[in-house]
Amino acid sequence: MFNFSVTEAKYTNDYKVWLKFHDNKQGEVDLSSYLSGEIFQPLKSIAYFKKLTLQRSTISWENGADFAPEFLYDLVTKQNK
Repeated sequence: MFNFSVTEAKYTNDYKVWLKFHDNKQGEVDLSSYLSGEIFQPLKSIAYFKKLTLQRSTISWENGADFAPEFLYDLVTKQNK
């Protein structure tokens, strides 16, 4: 099974985050289209969105919102062609 662990994450601007994975694949993803649902409501505030942390091999926020690392890996692959 392939491991999609995020090893580095940095807020860049707007709803964009630069990510690096265990296999050194890296790139910027725009998460603005994926902030629907109650858990993601606080992330619509840029000030809150900027507070992302790296936990459990993915990015997350203090309210418990996170994205599956394999989803982020797929976004990096698609958005950075």
